[in-house]
This record gives sequence, structure tokens and C-alpha cells, in this order.
Amino acid sequence: MPAKAAASVMNAHCLSRVVLSRIADKWTALIIHVLATGTRRYTELQREIGGISQKMLTQTLRSLERDGLVARKVHPVVPPKVEYALTPLGRTLIEPLNAICHWSEKHLPQLEANRAKARAAAAKAVVPA
Repeated sequence: MPAKAAASVMNAHCLSRVVLSRIADKWTALIIHVLATGTRRYTELQREIGGISQKMLTQTLRSLERDGLVARKVHPVVPPKVEYALTPLGRTLIEPLNAICHWSEKHLPQLEANRAKARAAAAKAVVPA
């Protein structure tokens, strides 16, 4: 029986790319960032995550739940009360995703300056004939 190859995101056929795609998604990072501070209801998540549509929040929460990163708890009350929380596996993403969020906030001015320089250079390169 052949030995199983080690997981590698560099291998085009490795399922670890699916995992990387899931956790590298901006909505996933923001949901994990919010849930890192505690359990939230759907509307609380939507309110805290600016710009996320109902469709994207629902899809992302379902994917995170399917992957075992988020737990969904339905309370048997009227109206229904649904809460979302990170699972122990989901909690392992807090530190790396927080680091990425903080990096993006810290380096935003540099990135914006670089983009402005690139736009100015592109505008100069397009010289009317």
C-alpha cells in the first residue's frame, strides 16, 4: 500500500488548499475575530461586521459549522434564539487571524501610499499621443 503524501498547500490536488481557502476568506477572518470575544447571535454578528450581507453571513457560518470551527446552538424559545460560538478547533484560529487583522491595520498607511504611487506612475505612463 503506497504511503500517504504529506499535506501541502503547494500541491494542486491537496485538500489543504480547500482549508486554506476557507480560513483565508475575509468574512471567515472577521467572523472568527468577533466570535473570539464570545458567543454571538446572528444579528449581533451582522451588526458588528460592517458590510457583510445576510447571504454571505449565512453561507460563511454554515461553512464554518460544517468544518467544525463554529458551533450553532438553537434555544427552544419563541421567537427562536440562535447563538454561534467558536469550537475548540475554531479557537486555534484566533491568534493567527488576529495577527493578520492587526497587520492589515498597522500597515494600511504604507499600502495606501504604495497604491497611490502605482496609480500616479500608471497615469504618467499613459501619455496622450
